[in-house]
Amino acid sequence: MRTSQTGILWRVAVTRMPTKWGMFSAIGFERQVSNGCQPAETALAIVLGKLTSGAPLLRIHSQCFTGEVLGSLRCDCNGQLEMAMKAIAAEGRGLVIYEYQEGRGIGLMAKLQAYELQDAGIDTVQANHALGFKDDCRDFSLPAAILHDLGIKRVRLLTNNPRKAVALADAGIEIVARIPCEVGPTPYSLAYLQTKKEKMGHALSLRENKDAESSHFGALSSIFPAADGNRASNGGWRAQGIEAQL
Repeated sequence: MRTSQTGILWRVAVTRMPTKWGMFSAIGFERQVSNGCQPAETALAIVLGKLTSGAPLLRIHSQCFTGEVLGSLRCDCNGQLEMAMKAIAAEGRGLVIYEYQEGRGIGLMAKLQAYELQDAGIDTVQANHALGFKDDCRDFSLPAAILHDLGIKRVRLLTNNPRKAVALADAGIEIVARIPCEVGPTPYSLAYLQTKKEKMGHALSLRENKDAESSHFGALSSIFPAADGNRASNGGWRAQGIEAQL
């Protein structure tokens, strides 16, 4: 239990989670909130190995029912989740913090409304604005609180989104490296990913590649200048320094 910005963080349950990538532990977290809309917010930490020494791999992942359950090709979410789980399993330690923030925090029904607007010709950011939402309504303070609760002070962050790195650094978590977690675009996701790159600052190459997982995971040279490649992989990077390279 730990006091966070919005309330008390509780470990609700800890259980084994056998997956196709190996045996993980699943830790359920709940945090009290006082926004008048819901009594608590929840997240799941999917953990492998010992995490308190060095800098484990970390993926902060937002729920995507359409991609992860229905197999939608409109986004890259399911591919990113599988890429992260596979990378953590290959290394033998790391964690995914799975947050219930569907559609960049607007919820499933609003996400479907945004899709409908995109079908009419506007992009994902414009659709959010048309529905009265910000570009991205997510809050990453809960993952930061979970990391503190687990005793994790340094991470290698699997993300294309610099906002996640900044949020963790602001909460006192050292970002040793930001590792690309890019899934090659499909004809259905290309426009969406282009908008994320151009309007939301996501670090994406948008290269179509049949073996996108192996070509993009760990491709630090696509993010950092060649002269800084060793610095990126060997540590010492804070989020502010990483952001300057984007």
